[in-house]
Amino acid sequence: MPANRPDPKILTLGGEFYDAVEPARFPQCTARFVNARWSERVGLDLDADGWAKHFCRLEPLPDNLTQPLALRYHGHQFRVYNPEIGDGRGFTFAQLRDDRSRLLDLGTKGSGQTPYSRHADGRLTLKGGVREVLATEMLEALGVNTSKSFALFETGEQLERGDEPSPTRSAVLTRLSHGHIRIGTFQRLAFFGEVDNLSKLLRYCLDNLYDEPAGADDSENALRLFDLAGHATAALTASYLTAGFVHGVLNSDNINITGESFDYGPWRFTPEWDPDFTAAYFDHYGLYAFARQPEAIHWDLAQLAGCLSLVAPAAQLSDALAAWSGRFERALVAAIVRRLGVAASSDDSALAAALIAALATRETPIDRVFFDWRGGRDPGPKRYPGEAFRALARALEGRGRSVTHAYWSDDAPCSMQIEEVEAIWSAIAERDDWGPFNDKVAAVRRMGEAVAQDEPTG
Repeated sequence: MPANRPDPKILTLGGEFYDAVEPARFPQCTARFVNARWSERVGLDLDADGWAKHFCRLEPLPDNLTQPLALRYHGHQFRVYNPEIGDGRGFTFAQLRDDRSRLLDLGTKGSGQTPYSRHADGRLTLKGGVREVLATEMLEALGVNTSKSFALFETGEQLERGDEPSPTRSAVLTRLSHGHIRIGTFQRLAFFGEVDNLSKLLRYCLDNLYDEPAGADDSENALRLFDLAGHATAALTASYLTAGFVHGVLNSDNINITGESFDYGPWRFTPEWDPDFTAAYFDHYGLYAFARQPEAIHWDLAQLAGCLSLVAPAAQLSDALAAWSGRFERALVAAIVRRLGVAASSDDSALAAALIAALATRETPIDRVFFDWRGGRDPGPKRYPGEAFRALARALEGRGRSVTHAYWSDDAPCSMQIEEVEAIWSAIAERDDWGPFNDKVAAVRRMGEAVAQDEPTG
């Protein structure tokens, strides 16, 4: 097990980027999920009391932040600018290095009120916490760059909510994330014209989140960070589509500068390749529908470009933004080939096009297609008789490879459809039965092991 390596770099930014806050005090601490495999990777060797002490009572970790920090940011929410947001029910609790020496944040959700709570209670429903654990576990297994749910504790309070039966049970979630610097963090600085702080944030992101030493020239730093963020978000967007995932709320304050997905609210996996499928009941115009996610993230990047134009040439930022669509298309091809489990080749674009055409028929669910055709296997015309799937079979000729994990011989793929999520929650809400939740996490991790074991090397 690697040693715990605390490294609270956020303090180098200074007090203009955050507010020190006090965590809520909860009446109980009942562990519902602890991520032992990631605690090992960041060198935290904790017993049950240690988990509760640090991730429910929120007592500081040794040699780390002595007080939690609520980060300041703005953002466009459904394309309406909001200067009155920030960490309203969470905070940065600690920073530490993982076994790859990456700087990671431990950040909370549902940990109490902050200066940005806007009269809300700063709490998280237990259902919301359960849903985030399920989302992050599934996405991690599918190879999506996502935050990790680190700990979930039930806290014993009864919450009133307008969008679910109330009173409802409460929780506090801790997520492990590669930074919590958002596009909205840059937007706040641009809004107030804080060029010096914008320059400082650029250097922080390059030095600590991308491990690329920042230079003395603000313009070069801005262009380099925008280039890196463009690559990262293109890969993220491609992985969303390949996973059949709909985040639901791709506001600019929900886009991490490292291209890591986080903050899961009304997420869903679309059963079929349905361009119009939405996750949020309040997304009345389908702004963040399944097939519009590339458009949404591109739009958010345009807001980042506008911020960075305070220190870098707008024309060069515009050129970089214009190149994003090509990056996304290339990333989508690579993500499709990777999920099919075949080695990359010069014919990948044609293969990806054939796969999308087959999915677009909506004859078979996304998860089933990738499961059945993993490793370039052709399940045969009896199971997939449609011409689009026969074209896919032809595109895969000569690219088949054996898959060895027992998972690929199961009767059905592991999935995370809304009906399954609701059934898991019903067992908890009605009978306090955590068996289906634990079983699903185990099944998802088994799928992740299969994906990793049978990943092509070439």
